[in-house]
Amino acid sequence: MTPFLLASACLLAVTLCYAGLCAVQPFADCRRCHGMGHATKTTRRGTLKRGKDCRHCKATGKRIRTGRHLYNLWRRTHRDGTR
Repeated sequence: MTPFLLASACLLAVTLCYAGLCAVQPFADCRRCHGMGHATKTTRRGTLKRGKDCRHCKATGKRIRTGRHLYNLWRRTHRDGTR
């Protein structure tokens, strides 16, 4: 097996696994707040306290995956073009 075929087979496998992940679990934890929906602060005594709501995920703690976002755009364009 040539190195090109091996590399393309690995790339195809990774792509199919990511597409399956986007289909099964379209949302992932927010990268900014790590899925909490808000920041954490520490008081002067050292105890944790809830901070401001996360602006990136709008306090949901979830974000849409890039692959699922691209799929949604493609489906919307296809639907609008075939009406």
